[in-house]
Amino acid sequence: MSTTQKLQDFTQQVRRDILRMVHAVNSGHPGGSLGCAEFISCLYQEIMEYSTDFDMNGTNEDLFFLSNGHISPVYYSVLSRSGFFPVAELNTFRKLDSRLQGHPTTHEGLPGVRIASGSLGQGMSVAIGAAAAKKLNKDAGIVYSLHGDGELQEGQIWEAAMYAAGKKVDNLIATVDVNEKQIDGATDDVLPMGSLKAKFEAFDWDVLEIKEGNTIDSILKGMSEAKSRTGKGKPVCVLLYTEMGNGVDFMMHTHAWHGKAPNDEQLVSALAQNPETLGDY
Repeated sequence: MSTTQKLQDFTQQVRRDILRMVHAVNSGHPGGSLGCAEFISCLYQEIMEYSTDFDMNGTNEDLFFLSNGHISPVYYSVLSRSGFFPVAELNTFRKLDSRLQGHPTTHEGLPGVRIASGSLGQGMSVAIGAAAAKKLNKDAGIVYSLHGDGELQEGQIWEAAMYAAGKKVDNLIATVDVNEKQIDGATDDVLPMGSLKAKFEAFDWDVLEIKEGNTIDSILKGMSEAKSRTGKGKPVCVLLYTEMGNGVDFMMHTHAWHGKAPNDEQLVSALAQNPETLGDY
């Protein structure tokens, strides 16, 4: 089986996990989770170098920080199926005393999670700090982060972006999920941001675009190129163009499923579009 097919099968199972988790508690954020399923699957299954023998320091390994923490369902699914904790624990999503809270937290000690990321706009600052620490420690690991495009309406993002370029934090790859939607509608209707590429370039970042952000091969090619640009004096920004709700026809092309769970009938329809590949939990 080819790498692409393995990743497609993995991603398809992740989509099932997302749908079942959110449905079970009638709560959560399926839209952005489904849109980033291919990307985070590729990141953990093929791109990053890491150990599942988890510790908070992550010395001599690549690190990932999820800044748009509301898409926790995709994060938890990929972490569990990558070996950080038992897949069966996905059953506890958003339940009392669970380690799998609606937004990732650290006090429960969930392996794979290094920051709490409920409040948007903070993850880039943390990722830059981790990347700067690696440079000071002569640690060759790369720091990856993921942000929503609506999240870029937060001012802290741009303060962090200015710092990263000014201090030449060039072991950082910050990816922006550009789905052009947020909880209240299209990003252009809520607060137009113009050209994100031009903005990051104006902040002296090295910017590349992955136009087909829900296509495995495009992600692998684009992230390989991004990795090749690290260590050259500039932080790297990847603009990943995705479709919110990808893989479920009635969730696509709308912001309505940003934070809404499917009912029983909708779950059946969504799962039928994504047959089981690795085994449900």
